[in-house]
Amino acid sequence: MKLAIVAEMQSAERECGVPVEQLMENAGLAVAQEAWLMLGELADRKIVVLAGPGNNGGDGLVAARHVKDWGADVTVVLLNPRGEDDANLRALVERELSIVVLDGDAAKLDEPLAGAELVVDALLGTGRAREIEGPLAGVLHKLREARSRRLPPRLLAVDLPTGLDADTGAVDPHTVAADQTVALGWSKVGLHTLPGAQYAGRVEVVDIGIAPEHGASIKTELLTASWARSVLPVRPPGAHKGTFGSALIVAGSPQYVGAAALSCTGALRVGPGIVTLACARSVYPMLASKLTETTFEPLDDKEGFLSAEEAYTVRRALSRGYEALLVGPGLAQHSYVVAFIRALLPMLTADDVKAVVIDADGLNNIAKVDRWWEMLIVPTIITPHPGELSRLAGVDTAEIQRDRLAAGRNCASQWGLTIVLKGANTIIAAPDGRARLSPFANPGLASGGTGDVLAGAITGLIAQGLEPFEAASLGVYLHGFAAELVRRELGDAGMLAGDVAVALPRAIKELEG
Repeated sequence: MKLAIVAEMQSAERECGVPVEQLMENAGLAVAQEAWLMLGELADRKIVVLAGPGNNGGDGLVAARHVKDWGADVTVVLLNPRGEDDANLRALVERELSIVVLDGDAAKLDEPLAGAELVVDALLGTGRAREIEGPLAGVLHKLREARSRRLPPRLLAVDLPTGLDADTGAVDPHTVAADQTVALGWSKVGLHTLPGAQYAGRVEVVDIGIAPEHGASIKTELLTASWARSVLPVRPPGAHKGTFGSALIVAGSPQYVGAAALSCTGALRVGPGIVTLACARSVYPMLASKLTETTFEPLDDKEGFLSAEEAYTVRRALSRGYEALLVGPGLAQHSYVVAFIRALLPMLTADDVKAVVIDADGLNNIAKVDRWWEMLIVPTIITPHPGELSRLAGVDTAEIQRDRLAAGRNCASQWGLTIVLKGANTIIAAPDGRARLSPFANPGLASGGTGDVLAGAITGLIAQGLEPFEAASLGVYLHGFAAELVRRELGDAGMLAGDVAVALPRAIKELEG
């Protein structure tokens, strides 16, 4: 499902060739229909439409006209007076519909809100450009009071709840959470990223008459079950283990044995034919006892850390026919490991491996190398959390979190690779500007090792033939869906990374239907 930012939406509206008045009529009708669906029978149901001065307010006026015609008891509350030439307002006057003009006096809202069963928020939409203050803040305060009473009105937002940033999901302190948001044309990025997603309620996308081709420039999508189902690797009945490819994982150190085990398990659980762990000899016995389905490539180590000499051993191992390579989980941060990665990555070519995934300590160590991305020759996926991306990019974590989509997209383009920016509503960004958002925000995933499982799953999907952006996207979806299955069974607290890994096959099975 496509997700637009404000600039993309404005461009589509300009180029579609449909007059603004017609777009407004289509939008208002769609909002009225959603109001009807929320309330059921409309006769004598009390609806309050809060209308701002712009096009979003115009959408609200059109919606008010329709629900009035369908029998509802409608009051329109105008934030400020609208021009006498406003055709939508004239249509309401002709119907003798109750109209209240606040003109700075929020107290005038008390009576309309007193018995309202549904409030339509058509105050700003995508028009928010600064912090909310003054009369509008007073209106939202009154709305919040009404929503907190014992029998509150339901709240339907037009395009966006007032104060929610369409591009980032940031919310103004005055924003009131909606029960449902009617997204006009395309849904907006901010409705699907935190904290915005918590204020949007159920998001319903409606057609307002803009032809799909005018959304061709929209490069952001929300991952969906139907999309994930369409890209699952095929499992032919006559397959053998070579059919599903091989993955090599370089992971583990004395301090982080579990990271290696979890990344291998994550890879195995999405279906590749062979997963091999290349690990330090000092931790090989522990890992061999945990991973009975994994093959091994023990590497010489110095004090438990891999060194530059072993990069050549890894490359020789790749010559045996591995499609995917994962480097990083649990390698620890050490000068030996920095030297190992600096030796390994520049020597890899398309003849060695289709793609490389770099995770965890792989990222922490390459962040110590100036212009590290210039070492990368083969297609690469990196899987940082915001702190790791901060170190890689040399920017503050708070800056990344302010606009996660832009941060991921800009870094992917600059570095020429695919980025999986982990966190609630994980972002997957490709070097060509495409991006996808995960629909999942699960606090159960905020525990050690879940990122190792994700990195392994992505690597296992590359081994089965998926291109990096597709593998990263599907890996994120399966990982998030598996965690949701675990949450249904165990709840938010106490979810372990191993639980998520074990649930991956179940997630695939449910997707297959």
